Amino acid sequence: MTTSTETQSHRERSWIYITSCVLLAGLVIAGLIAFRGARETARAEDKADELIAALEERGARTPDRDLIVRVLGDDGGSTCQDPNAALNRATLFSLLTNGASGPGLRPVVAESRAVQGQLLIIETYCPDELDDFQKFVEDLETADHVGD
Repeated sequence: MTTSTETQSHRERSWIYITSCVLLAGLVIAGLIAFRGARETARAEDKADELIAALEERGARTPDRDLIVRVLGDDGGSTCQDPNAALNRATLFSLLTNGASGPGLRPVVAESRAVQGQLLIIETYCPDELDDFQKFVEDLETADHVGD
């Protein structure tokens, strides 16, 4: 048996090694990113299941699990981004109106269930914000059954 003589220079072989290492590092980084994304998705699905169970327990309609995962993620999305800030409270106030626009817009005594969904989201996704938001909701004038 004969052995062939190496015809590549050391410089050519080192480029092959460097390219192989760079490709391997890229694949490792892509794998880590995919693993992190899968872990966050699993956490978001667990939180969505918890919220759906809480909604069902209270007899409320439940949105699709995938919709909850897309909107709230694993951290509550915009609902948990400082829910006690002035802008977020103003947004809630704008939803508790008579539905008119312009000069006809008036605040109303809303049903208490109008804020219960948001309370459940905060309780599930960001419980550290719940006490302050609960105090805010208790100060709102709501009724159990509006229009009776």
